[in-house]
Amino acid sequence: MEIRINKEIKDYHESLFFGLSVRQFVYSALAVGAAVGIYFGLKDIVGKETVSWLCIAAAAPIAAAGFFKYNGMNLEEFIKAFIYSEFLCAGVRKFESENFLFNMCKEGLSDVAVRKKKPHKKAKAKNTKDSTAVNPD
Repeated sequence: MEIRINKEIKDYHESLFFGLSVRQFVYSALAVGAAVGIYFGLKDIVGKETVSWLCIAAAAPIAAAGFFKYNGMNLEEFIKAFIYSEFLCAGVRKFESENFLFNMCKEGLSDVAVRKKKPHKKAKAKNTKDSTAVNPD
């Protein structure tokens, strides 16, 4: 007896009907229903061969929607994300990077430069006395 265990827990899906998940089973049933409806609705209007191709063309996308997965999204989530990214938020996106570390260091360096430029009050008073003593004008 062999028990299959997925290596990744996210890959697990519960199979309920014929090895299909509930979502896959519902979409498969909808595809069969669409094919049967098209067959009985159009078999008298067009030939059997044309109706069979129409059944396949109508049922295939519906059945595929149940099995569709892209980056962990099902078909409805993918269509929503596609419309959002391509139409609602489409446009030119300008990339501007900001270096937070440089800006913080620049602020710190500017504070140090301001402190160096401003002399202390005692030193300034001392320098004025010395300059008046040397130049008596």
